[in-house]
Amino acid sequence: MEVRKVSDYEWEIPKSGDMLVPGRIYASEAILKPLIEHKGHEWNALEQVRNVASLPGIVKAAIAMPDVHPGYGFPIGGVGAFAPDEGVVAMGGVGFDINCGVRVLVTPLHRDDIEARKEEVADKLFRHIPAGLGSEGELRLGVEGIDEVLRKGAYFALERGYGLPEDLEYTEEGGRMEGADPAAVSLKAKQRQFKQVGTLGSGNHYLEVQYVEEIYDDKAAAAYGIEPGQVLIAIHCGSRALGHQIGQDYLVDLEKASRKYGIPIRERELVCAPIKSPEGQRYLSAVFAGINCAFANRQVLAHLVREVLCPLFGLKPSDIRTLYDVGHNNVKFERHRVNGEEKEVLVHRKGSTRAFGPGRPENPPKYREVGHPIFVGGTMGTSSYILRGTEIGMQKVFGSGVHGAGRAMSRAQAKRKWRGEKIIQDLRGKGIVVRAHSYAGAAEEAPLAYKDVDLVVKAAVGAKLNAVVAKVRPLVCIKG
Repeated sequence: MEVRKVSDYEWEIPKSGDMLVPGRIYASEAILKPLIEHKGHEWNALEQVRNVASLPGIVKAAIAMPDVHPGYGFPIGGVGAFAPDEGVVAMGGVGFDINCGVRVLVTPLHRDDIEARKEEVADKLFRHIPAGLGSEGELRLGVEGIDEVLRKGAYFALERGYGLPEDLEYTEEGGRMEGADPAAVSLKAKQRQFKQVGTLGSGNHYLEVQYVEEIYDDKAAAAYGIEPGQVLIAIHCGSRALGHQIGQDYLVDLEKASRKYGIPIRERELVCAPIKSPEGQRYLSAVFAGINCAFANRQVLAHLVREVLCPLFGLKPSDIRTLYDVGHNNVKFERHRVNGEEKEVLVHRKGSTRAFGPGRPENPPKYREVGHPIFVGGTMGTSSYILRGTEIGMQKVFGSGVHGAGRAMSRAQAKRKWRGEKIIQDLRGKGIVVRAHSYAGAAEEAPLAYKDVDLVVKAAVGAKLNAVVAKVRPLVCIKG
């Protein structure tokens, strides 16, 4: 596969074969090299970029962000925008964990406050936050209740007494995605969610107590209300079993649609349907429902965090505010400039976060001049980052950003290489307290199983797609 260098942080896969647009990879040479050296077609991220570039109606380019690695259909770290009339909606462009994302809470606490009581904080959060495979929360819902969740998103949780009204102002889409239709979601998907609203889940999901180590952008940090030493809480989770079941259900439906409309199936999870077809519209309304489920989930979890920290440190719930809540497995209609003209396009972001820059009306008023924050998760043992969107990012990548370090090896490889007990012990030696529901899960999330988050952020900033605001480091990590 030919890969041409455009600049130190931008590379192109030229159009060839069935490709309708080129592929664009934003990465340093160090990040790109292992992608090029990967042999074979199975789980090949660059091959997946080329496949996405061959989908009907794609505009401008098939994009890979610096945290790119192979996914189901789309690469993780993949972005693709499609014209509404000619384009498609692709299951692989969203994935199985619909609206997996991060909510970050800002506290008035300082790092020293946590250091003095780190074990106690870890124990109380671990007991109070439902986490782990198949974990269940305190909400017990039936079909009617789940339908409300799917329609109302974070508003459902707020109506039930979870969280504060101002949380919603600092949640993407205001915490509720319009166009969701519970009727497009199967009964099986709803049943799997009856007891899972307000749960963290497993895998790479986490709740992390962090502190701000360094500020790089004083203006943006002031707008966000963060300063060095301040304690933040990051909540990383998605739509749980419901979102996964939506993916499974529509994998079958969209395969039929692909064949019906004569769209080649280049990878099993890259099945799709024309946006305006009945099948495409139904899938979109199901995804929007899944997005709302994840918003409700993170709203409840934020409330549970307040329930732990407020009595522990003598705080009021309003003392712990939402910095922002943004997803990174989504598809939605947005307005962007394409070939010099502003148009509505359907943007898929798979393992890529929305990163709108200055001036966009979707940004909360307090963030309007700097762009809204985006959260780049590192690992249990390394730094994470707060970035913001840029104008160049709006132009080149549809206002998208990196979402994490990106895996360097599979979960199975990580479990073969490391023992969870040893990982937790080593992190304790570095001053990071980990509570995990599964040693196998801790092994899967070993810090060295991921790319170097510093290199990923450096590439995103070097390409001027995102701008760095702050670096944060973990103190306590709760894992499923």
